[in-house]
Amino acid sequence: MPTLTIKGLPDPVYRRLKQQAEAHRRSLNGEIIVCLERAVAAGRVDPNAWLADACAFRQRIAIRPLSARQLSAARQAGRA
Repeated sequence: MPTLTIKGLPDPVYRRLKQQAEAHRRSLNGEIIVCLERAVAAGRVDPNAWLADACAFRQRIAIRPLSARQLSAARQAGRA
């Protein structure tokens, strides 16, 4: 099995990885392997497929898009 050395790892990243490892009851090495596996397996999102899924979901739950007037009112309410 290959070995990997990481040079120049920022202290905040190291601390966060250490905290995550403790929270998941893993060694630091084990936590890093899990993080790398997730990052590599994530893959790239196809925007057209994502939009098609969002449209299909919207149709299933029967929510209509907001009108320009509704969006404007929501923006104004958020600034109040």
